[in-house]
Amino acid sequence: MMNKLIFAVFCGIILWTESMAGQPRKNPTFARSTVSSLSQTIDHGGTIESKYDGFNRETVVRLKKMRVSCGDAKALQSNHKATCVSIATSLHAPGVQLDYVRYVRLQLIFEAKDWDRRHALDERALVVVADEKTINLGKMALVAQDGDSNQLSDVMKEVLEVSLPYQTFKEIALAQVVEMRVGNTMFELNYKNLAALRDLNNRVKF
Repeated sequence: MMNKLIFAVFCGIILWTESMAGQPRKNPTFARSTVSSLSQTIDHGGTIESKYDGFNRETVVRLKKMRVSCGDAKALQSNHKATCVSIATSLHAPGVQLDYVRYVRLQLIFEAKDWDRRHALDERALVVVADEKTINLGKMALVAQDGDSNQLSDVMKEVLEVSLPYQTFKEIALAQVVEMRVGNTMFELNYKNLAALRDLNNRVKF
């Protein structure tokens, strides 16, 4: 009787093993590739470059000029629909290192066919709203204000610049919604702009 019981248990183990062998197994390679694809960053289309400036003895990580909006009624205040807005940002780290950023430079580039779109001296204060937090960055300095030789028609190009602490830049870069106002010009950064700023921020080792 005992021998029959042992034989029955043994047969049951064999049948269970064979049934499990027929079940599909999880593919670890597929699981890893799925996680990898989900973790990929957005292709923001911006250009980021890093170089050492020997004259100023600093490492500069720069997001080159990137279009924000060009006459979009949703992004620009109604009386500035004919203005194209771009952004450029650079992180300045002393020496040859990326562990500490001394300051950040933010440039806003305005391009329009109407020269009356220029910002007067008393209309250059930059205010940023990052996730409902209002940040006053002060008056922007005029870097350039002339015609754009790269355009076929006569286009006014105005470049305004402001310096800000790294922690303030980080708040802006990590925000979900960012709006900016310079004088009477108001606009919102699009998701690719924000992705580019986050990518720029990720280049430093904080």
